[in-house]
Parts: sequence; C-alpha cells; structure tokens
Amino acid sequence: MLAQIISHTPIWVWALLAFLIYRGVLASVDRELTLKKLSIIPLVMLALSWQGVSTVFGVTPLPVLCWLLAAAVAASLNWRLFRKDRVIAYPERGVVFQRGSWLPLILMMGIFLTKYAVGVTLAMHPALAHDVAFTALVCALYGVFNGMFIGRLLRVVSLYHRAQQAPGVYNGQLNG
Repeated sequence: MLAQIISHTPIWVWALLAFLIYRGVLASVDRELTLKKLSIIPLVMLALSWQGVSTVFGVTPLPVLCWLLAAAVAASLNWRLFRKDRVIAYPERGVVFQRGSWLPLILMMGIFLTKYAVGVTLAMHPALAHDVAFTALVCALYGVFNGMFIGRLLRVVSLYHRAQQAPGVYNGQLNG
C-alpha cells in the first residue's frame, strides 16, 4: 500500500519536499537575513496550510476558528519563549543575524507531512472531510505550526524595530 501511495504522489510534491528540506537545513546554520527574506518561509507555509484548510474543509466557522485559536496560542507561546539572544538586529545594514535552528525544518516538515497525510487519508476515506473531530484536529495542527512561524517572525521583527529605535543597543546588548 505504501508503494502505491508514493507512486500516486505527483512529482511536484517531491520537488516541494526537497525545497523545504533545503530551506530547513539552511536555517540550521547561523546567518544574516533581511526581514523580507526571513518572512518568505513563514508566508509560504502559511499559504500552504491555509490552502489545505480552505480546499479540504472550506472557509467555514469550525476550520477557521480551530486554525485561528491554535495559531494564536502557538504564536503567543513562541513570542514568550523565544530566546532573544538568538537574534541580533543590525538595522543600519538592514539585516538580522540569526543563530541556526532546526525548528524551522521541524515546522516545515510538520506542515508538509500533515498536508500529505490528510491528502492520503481523504483519498482513502473521503467522508472524513465532513467529520467534525478530524476537521478540528487537522485545522488546529495547521494552526499550531503556522502560529509557531508567526510568533517567531513577529518577535524578530519586534527586536529589529526596537534596535532601530535604540541605535547602538541590540537585544539588550551594547553593540561595541
């Protein structure tokens, strides 16, 4: 059955997986990025998961509410737990230095695997698309992954803007 599932998977899905792995490995090393580049993956993952929610479950109250609540909780937690020492803003150069992390890869794989598993599950059991528990679980899962990305991105943007307003001080550390 696994071979059949894999053989029926479109080629573009494997290309997307390769791209996400590449970007996740890239995020695992220390690097400097502009805010624009930093926001690309969170926005791509937001689009991917939202496309999964809206096309499978529709833009109706249950999926939207489950996604929003889970995203809000995850974003809030990530905002609070984010280690500020992992980012140094250099607004004069228009970049942030970000310590490497495997978290983006984990989150990307979470969204990818959720989307893939939902697709396979619904191909085998189409009636689950109308099951309240399945809908709530899947939409909440997408929301958690996206909320983690959103919370992280918002925290970095906040640190960057704070550094812009207080030249010479970055994330509570004196730039010397």
